[in-house]
Amino acid sequence: MASAFSFDSLNHAQREAVGALDGPVLILAGAGTGKTRTVTCRIAHMLEKGVRPEHVLAVTFTNKAAAEMRERIAGMVSKKAADAMTVSTFHSLCVKLLRGGIEKLGYKRNFAIFSGSDQTGLLKQLIVRKAGAEEKIKPEAVLSEISKLKNKGIDPGEHENDFFASLGRAYQNELRAQNAVDFDDLLVLAEQLLREHHDVRDAFRQQFKRVTVDEFQDTNALQMQLLQQLVGPPYHVCVVGDDDQSIYGWRGAEVANILQFEKFFPNPRVIRLEENYRSTHAVLHTANSLIRHNVGRREKILRSTRAGGEPVRLVAMPGDAEEAEFIAEEILADKGTCKRAWEDYAILFRTNGQSRKLEEALRERKIPYRMVGAQSFYDRKEVRDVLAYCQVLASPDADVSLLRILNTPNRGIGQTTAVMATDWSRANHQSVWQALCDPQFTDGLGPKARAAIEDFVARIAGTKARIEIARENPGDALKAMLDDMDYVPWVGRGCKTDNERQQRGEGIADVIDQLRKHGVKGKDLQSFLDASALASDRDDDDLEKKQGATLITLHASKGLEFPIVYLVGLEEGILPHKRSIVEGTRDEERRLLYVGITRARELLTMTYCAYRTKYGERTHCQSSSFIAEIDDTHMLHTTYDDILGAEASEEELGNFFGGLKGLLGD
Repeated sequence: MASAFSFDSLNHAQREAVGALDGPVLILAGAGTGKTRTVTCRIAHMLEKGVRPEHVLAVTFTNKAAAEMRERIAGMVSKKAADAMTVSTFHSLCVKLLRGGIEKLGYKRNFAIFSGSDQTGLLKQLIVRKAGAEEKIKPEAVLSEISKLKNKGIDPGEHENDFFASLGRAYQNELRAQNAVDFDDLLVLAEQLLREHHDVRDAFRQQFKRVTVDEFQDTNALQMQLLQQLVGPPYHVCVVGDDDQSIYGWRGAEVANILQFEKFFPNPRVIRLEENYRSTHAVLHTANSLIRHNVGRREKILRSTRAGGEPVRLVAMPGDAEEAEFIAEEILADKGTCKRAWEDYAILFRTNGQSRKLEEALRERKIPYRMVGAQSFYDRKEVRDVLAYCQVLASPDADVSLLRILNTPNRGIGQTTAVMATDWSRANHQSVWQALCDPQFTDGLGPKARAAIEDFVARIAGTKARIEIARENPGDALKAMLDDMDYVPWVGRGCKTDNERQQRGEGIADVIDQLRKHGVKGKDLQSFLDASALASDRDDDDLEKKQGATLITLHASKGLEFPIVYLVGLEEGILPHKRSIVEGTRDEERRLLYVGITRARELLTMTYCAYRTKYGERTHCQSSSFIAEIDDTHMLHTTYDDILGAEASEEELGNFFGGLKGLLGD
């Protein structure tokens, strides 16, 4: 199969990586070294050498990265070959594995996937049931503990806190009773399935003969165990990553996976990509001099392919208000002078609390900006409601989804009736749906509640029959049911503004439209729900769809790049974060600063403050200990007062006012 890439377009290390087709291979890809291009060329080369596309598996960490990789490979070989490959996230891969054999673990093949709000809803019920409505513990805190244990291979029922342990056991039992799994279960059960059932493991090993894993520094212990089950001798596995950019330890990522790769797969070929195509020499020298202080890292030195460049500025600020105003004013002036796009500017910060003053300063100057981390489409109430209807149509025994929509919109089935149905179903070892359909339960209700339940059951059963028996498109059947119950007007009545009403109406229409397209492709309702649940394992907001300067946390900035970067808050207790000093994770904080520095293409300004205002009080700050570790050969140390006090030349003033005039005239 011919492909559209040339070895001549690659540098020496990239050529070596693309040519190393037999594994195991470890590609250490430093920031800005053309990692994605190298990986996609390697896969294209594999196909060119006769590997069948259906034998290729590429695993990424986000849906967006998976889509981009598939698109690039399609451009190099063919769409047909790219479509035949499996390019997916870890969670999508696990769904594929489990649909191929989860019944061996005692589940039914049509299992449901619980994501964020499903899990929170279930935990809320369990907390009330076990401790009463006055219990203040947050479901999110319990879920976080359950997740940590699962990823360490520990049963949630074994938590050291007795109350958390009882909630963990009840949570797992409820999921099992509803034939449902959560995101952590996808990994836990997929690894268990391959480990305990060699016939399934061998079938998937036969299918996926060539495995590539991107962003390998972000994998956790469980993902590594899954990979070991999936890849057998002769270990044709290629992992790509950079231990210097391992910044998700708090989320369970194990930098040891990349540092000790030889322990997991024998005698790997190690290839280092060190030529950086993104940043200037000054930026890279600063980054290299910082990261070398991390002990036990895999040695690599980023080299710039771009000559020259301005020195990195380190600016001492009096306080956080001056820091924010200085940055906003400088962005405004530079935009006026250089006619750059607003999107060229990014402000990176360590903690969410730092963003408020920066936002205020940008707003005061009418500088458009985009914040990363707005509410996900799949977390919106109306979207969760419509997906809950889909889940009940696919599997009426899904109690949490059923209880969510039982009185949505209001149909005369109150909370008391819902609790009675739940208690009855538990006492009789049945689902809530079975309770609603059982005259032994409904005969004990008042006439209004009984009539409302009978109407609800008839609607769901009728719509289910339209989809499964009459073979009607599920999107059309769902829309007809929602229209019949006046769902959209009901949602509209709860909105405060026309804009909110329109936005929520569009969200509902969007889900129905997605389902309709899914139905046209001949896929069933459960596969649509899988896709929706996996999409809610969300990538960060798509920046390209928004306009303005970027306000972003250091963690969210990984993988992005900007011509001009302001990295704020280089203070002890912020960066490194005070928690890291207690937990002994300073190395990860140093990697986080390294990631921030290497986001800058052209100009980098780092700032620290003498004081910050916290809870209305001025708190004195100490500059970050990381500053002393940086070789300042290519760094300009200056202060807020020095910059403001520097006399501007007539030419600079002319440029500034001319630019400002042009900006105002835009």
